[in-house]
Amino acid sequence: MKPSPTGQLALFPALDQAAKDEPARPGQWRVEDQQPLFSPTRPPPVRLDPGPDAQRLAARLAAGPFAGIRMGSSSWTFPGWPVWGARYAMERLVDEGLRAYGTHPLFRTVGVDRTWYRPIPASEYASMVAQVPADFSFLVKAHEDVTSVRFPRHPRYGARAGERNPRFLEIGYAMEEVVGPFIEGMADGVLVFPFSPQALPRNFPDLLGRFLEKLPRGPWRYAVEVRNADALTPAYADALEANGVLPALVGWGGMPSVVEQARRTRALTRPERVVRWMLHPGLVHEEAKGSYAPFNALCAPDMASRDAVVEVLRGAKAAWVVVNNKAEGCAPLSITALAERLVNAPAQ
Repeated sequence: MKPSPTGQLALFPALDQAAKDEPARPGQWRVEDQQPLFSPTRPPPVRLDPGPDAQRLAARLAAGPFAGIRMGSSSWTFPGWPVWGARYAMERLVDEGLRAYGTHPLFRTVGVDRTWYRPIPASEYASMVAQVPADFSFLVKAHEDVTSVRFPRHPRYGARAGERNPRFLEIGYAMEEVVGPFIEGMADGVLVFPFSPQALPRNFPDLLGRFLEKLPRGPWRYAVEVRNADALTPAYADALEANGVLPALVGWGGMPSVVEQARRTRALTRPERVVRWMLHPGLVHEEAKGSYAPFNALCAPDMASRDAVVEVLRGAKAAWVVVNNKAEGCAPLSITALAERLVNAPAQ
């Protein structure tokens, strides 16, 4: 049996099972096993308790210079979060949590990470849109086949592990499986192309620019995230700028601060910005996951990173800010703390 893939794919059992090429086990939860929404045997809907300060902070944000900032987490399926009004099984949060998540006054976006592991159809995007308020906006990760030069040497890639990826920046595949369904199902929000740490080709900015110029334009936005510090070159910034694509500034080990990333990519000259605060400095992903679970407290408050995020948001007319549990220990509490920082930030 192949091990489960890392990351959020494992939170979605049906996708997890498909990725391992195994049939569903007897008794395992499946999407088709969900009860009808108004079944008389169904328990009360999932509810969210934003806490006493959330409404006040949201009102102050809406009335101040950061009114266009959308904050949210990189998922909604963590049972340990203190904002859930009761103790819910992860399966219920996968099924019903997004609708409740959208009621939080500070949550105006959410990261959709499972699309990194496998594309989803337009109907799934549309289903997510139907569960949130009209002014809510998603930040979606593009499938890794578009942005991986080679497939990682990991068991979940099977025979492809270590092989060169023929779909790298291949516009036909991207349009059919990634961009097209996103546009059809959402028609808004941000589609992020994340390039994980890897050996990028020397002509990466040229390849990226030719790919980006072929993407259809509309009310939606595109962003690109790199996790190689040496990829933050003037040529990379030029490729994004020439195509109206946003640099996604990422808080991640091995990367310079988001302030330095903003400087190198000229992000502060853009009226719109994307920030993904993913990981506490000095930690690796699995270490942070083990230390911070079940993600119910601010285990490691990071004032410097909060201030850096505030700095790169100054002057933005619109921004998408996604916070991961592994930044400080609990994404909802980090978002509240970041909101406090924003409303109390000195004017410049």
